[in-house]
Amino acid sequence: MAQHYDTIILGAGPGGMTAATYASRANLSVLMIDRGIYGGQMNNTAEVENYPGFSSILGPDLAENMYKSSTQFGAEYAFGTVLHVQAQADGSWHVVTDMDEYTSNTVIVATGSDYKKLAVPGEDTYAGRGVSYCAVCDGAFFRNQHVIVVGGGDSAVEEATYLAGLADKVTVFHRRDKLRAQQILQDRAFANEKIEFVWNTEVEEILGDDKKVTGVRVHNNVTDEVYNVDAAGVFIYVGVLPVSQVVADLGVTNEQGWIETNERMETARPGMFALGDVRDKELRQITTAVGDAAVAGQNVFSYNEEFKLKQQKAAKA
Repeated sequence: MAQHYDTIILGAGPGGMTAATYASRANLSVLMIDRGIYGGQMNNTAEVENYPGFSSILGPDLAENMYKSSTQFGAEYAFGTVLHVQAQADGSWHVVTDMDEYTSNTVIVATGSDYKKLAVPGEDTYAGRGVSYCAVCDGAFFRNQHVIVVGGGDSAVEEATYLAGLADKVTVFHRRDKLRAQQILQDRAFANEKIEFVWNTEVEEILGDDKKVTGVRVHNNVTDEVYNVDAAGVFIYVGVLPVSQVVADLGVTNEQGWIETNERMETARPGMFALGDVRDKELRQITTAVGDAAVAGQNVFSYNEEFKLKQQKAAKA
């Protein structure tokens, strides 16, 4: 028989762990399910400088601290890839993973987002062989070599600065003529002599020798010039996509796949809440995920109280 919980949280990133803290502290039975190690993308972040209480902290260290908090009131954690989420006749939920299956009164979707790909020739071929989406994970493999960063947002500029501490040179290709990153990140990157910015230029193909990346073919969208650039690695930061496929058929996502909620973090389905990077919202940061989670955790408690009361009345009827 499937084990039952008051709430099941899909994902154990900063949002999922914070929701677990709030819900379990309210004396709800809580299960977090994640396909990887708790912390999510924090584990791929070298330094976090905009989280209250820390002038600077390593992403994996913040993840470890959050995990300790999230489980101190009894919340449980389980590995597994969620395969199916289904509403049951009594209003509860059935959650199936590749490891087990569970039921719950409520579900909180905190599955986050994933890296968007360039979708150019060579990207999939050389993934893990010079193509990367995580400088913290793979930067050390390119010490004293030339690497390329693609993108112009916070992640691209921040990771270019990180890579400059390892690589001989970092070239940032951006399809526009100015960056979208926060000004403080731009200032640091522009001041770093190892970082070169190439504007109005897009990567059209990632080149290699069948074993590893050897460079890229780029196109200047102003001059129409096409040329090759030699490099040992290509780090891609061109946006994110919602990890919402498991609930895509439940009527809670928009056309782009982001989950829509109200200010209580409630979705269109009663008993299903969503928070963090998978939500349709403007800013996706650790702090915003944590804020969403506090709201979700509190309202999950309220929903559970009403749900249990209805069940008791139905049992007496």
